[in-house]
Amino acid sequence: MSKKTFTHVSSSGLPQMVNVSDKNSTRRIAKAQATINVGPEIIDLIQHNEIITKKGPVFQTAIIAGVMGAKKTAELIPFCHPLGLEDCQVHIRVVDSKIVIDTEAVITGKTGVEMEALTAASVAALTVYDMCKALSHNIIIEEVKLMAKSGGKKDFKRKK
Repeated sequence: MSKKTFTHVSSSGLPQMVNVSDKNSTRRIAKAQATINVGPEIIDLIQHNEIITKKGPVFQTAIIAGVMGAKKTAELIPFCHPLGLEDCQVHIRVVDSKIVIDTEAVITGKTGVEMEALTAASVAALTVYDMCKALSHNIIIEEVKLMAKSGGKKDFKRKK
């Protein structure tokens, strides 16, 4: 079994971008999820699968922000390659007393889109927080996690 190494650190210990020039382009898909505990007082305000605040519709704004975040991932994360996303979807649902954000990013390229899917979920969650903080500061972004990825060296699917 070969020893795993960090791909963003050179043999001399310096930070580096991963060279993908010799890789083949493949269809790559990544799915991520963010979970936000907004508490019962905010959940009670949800009507027709949306929260309307003075700043506007929370879920619709978070969906737009998530897609925008995915498109700017390479500007935010130092060694991410700039990618021309072919698709990015953000879906928001309420499960019990939590808001769940599911994202999917798709590209045909030489590198994966995990960071874009994770950034979409993170930015959408932060947008929900920002738009609801006037109602409560007791909001907790509980987790952001990769759910699945396919199309690279190895596929991944999180076990529930």
